Formats: sequence, C-alpha cells, structure tokens
Amino acid sequence: MNYQTASSVAARLGPDDKFLAGGQSLLGAIKLGLAAPEGLLDVRRLPELQGISVAGGTVRIGAATTHATVAASPEVKQAIPALADLAGRIGDRQVRNVGTIGGSLANNDPAACYPAATLALGATVHTASRTIAADDFFQGLFTTALQEGELITAVSFPVPKAAGWQKFKQPASRFSLVGVFVARFDHGVRVAVTGAGAGVFRCTELEQALGRDWSPAAARAVTLSAEGLNTDLHGTAAYRAALIPELAARAVAGA
Repeated sequence: MNYQTASSVAARLGPDDKFLAGGQSLLGAIKLGLAAPEGLLDVRRLPELQGISVAGGTVRIGAATTHATVAASPEVKQAIPALADLAGRIGDRQVRNVGTIGGSLANNDPAACYPAATLALGATVHTASRTIAADDFFQGLFTTALQEGELITAVSFPVPKAAGWQKFKQPASRFSLVGVFVARFDHGVRVAVTGAGAGVFRCTELEQALGRDWSPAAARAVTLSAEGLNTDLHGTAAYRAALIPELAARAVAGA
C-alpha cells in the first residue's frame, strides 16, 4: 500500500486511494477486510484543516481537528457546551486524541455521535470545492453527499439558544445504542437521533412537541413508532423507540 502526505487541500486521490486523517474508522475497516485502498493520502497536518474559530454566531471547526481538541476548547465550551460535551464522550481517550470531526462525518457510521450534532444544529459541511447543508449531507448507511475524492475542510455550526446531548452507549464499542441531540433556535427546535436507525435522522415528533413546550415533560410525553428502527442483540426497535424521548428529555434538562 502506498502512503503519501498531502501538501494542500487541492491534492488529488488516485482511483483506488483514500484520504487518511485520524484513521480511527478507515484503519479498522482495512483490518476487517471491508476496505482495501491501494494508497493513503494523509491530510491530518494540513493547516487549512486545523483550528477552531467563533465569529458572527458561528463555530467553525477544521476537519482535521481531533475530538479531544473540540472537547477541551474554551471557545466551543462557551458557544455550544453540548458540542464540547459530545466530543468529550466519543470512544475512549485514544480515539478522542486521534479521531477527527471530518473523518467521523465522512464515514457517517449510523451510531456515530458527530452526525447527530451536525444535523441537529443545522451545520454546514465545507469541502475543498463547495458547501453542503447538514440536511443534504447525510444520505443513509455509511453514505453521504460527498463525491468520490471530495475532501471535507471544515464544519460550521450555528450557535443555538440552547442545546443538549444524551447518549445511551454500547459499553464495549462506546458507540450510541441511541444518542439524541436537541437544539433550540429562534426559528424552532431541531432534534437528531443516532444509533437507532440506518443512519442519523431528525425526529419531527419531538421537534414539534419541544417547539411548543421546551421541557423534559414535553419530550417524555411523545410516543414514537418502532417502525424502521434497529433491532439487534443490544436492543429491540421498541426499546430504542422508548429510549429516544427519554434521552431527549434528559438532553433538554441538561441544555
């Protein structure tokens, strides 16, 4: 396998190559035989992909910024505390110090944490060639709007009036059996759920209930259908359907 270090965000991939940032998803897939790239192009040290800034009511995070950096950032803690909280609970210490926000979003694992925050906050994903709204970015199981060879450079998060995150984790993998991110804006409420379906999704029933009454009681009063939700050895679809409103209630309480 050929390994190269990228010199700019304009670097091009070969037809069977992959970008490498933290490698926490890609290297695991390679070990399991689920991915077999001919080459790796390492982008993690590109200065264009680094850093956190807050301006004009927006938090912008470079794609190669690690989870640990986001979790420890005073700027993120001040502007969107729930986002720092989420980053601080991803995986374990090793994963948080190596894994990156861009890598997590590009991989779009159906139980990953960052997609929930990105979708609930109505973030914008920036690539080397365009911008993609969160509502258009996530397209199902390990699928995004990214084109072949397209590189995420940064993610911009609007600062909400209030936001909260709750995660019921699978104890071995530390991925979410169910994770719920709630965000309140002047124009309404957005709620995103991870771990419960084939990919991250917005929960309109909770959005409507919390839009009328931003309270834990309003979230707990919502009853969701189990149709389309995951059933596996960790929990049934009905179990996940019951967890979502409860985690949303706890997220609101902690917002």
